[in-house]
Amino acid sequence: MGKRALAMSALGKQTPRHESGLRFQRILVAVDGSEGSTRASEVAVDLAEKYNAQLFVLNVFRGYPEYITAFPSIPAPSGKAFEDYEAYARKAAVEVVGRAVSIAEKKDVKAKPKISETIGSVIQTITDYAVTEKIDLIVMGTRGMGGFKKMLLGSVSSGVVTHAHCTVLVVR
Repeated sequence: MGKRALAMSALGKQTPRHESGLRFQRILVAVDGSEGSTRASEVAVDLAEKYNAQLFVLNVFRGYPEYITAFPSIPAPSGKAFEDYEAYARKAAVEVVGRAVSIAEKKDVKAKPKISETIGSVIQTITDYAVTEKIDLIVMGTRGMGGFKKMLLGSVSSGVVTHAHCTVLVVR
């Protein structure tokens, strides 16, 4: 019957039902400001609207520049340079989350914004947040902000798919 099956309600009316039985009530979209995360935001909002689900918007940023772990021989920034980096990263995170929330508001979908700073794994931060918030579905883009970063650190979307406790939808 395609993607939907017809089920008989108690009153004898036919009502649409998903064959898979999936019912998303809590949807998380992980955003990083990339084109892919914008598309993921649009898909997550559409799904939240369709399922009348609660939408969570998460941006995880590193509390220090990533090159520090990739190139340990380069001295870490200190003092003013570190503070400037952190202020920039936080401001960018607020803007990225704000854009996703704006997409939701245009469709009358309420979104709970969250910005998380980490010095550890972005993947673990996303998956831990999903567990804490009892997320049913994580939506994210296939590629993040940089190809070089992806080459060095691995794919965040791939890591989330591997480690998440729930369904993950990766949007191209």
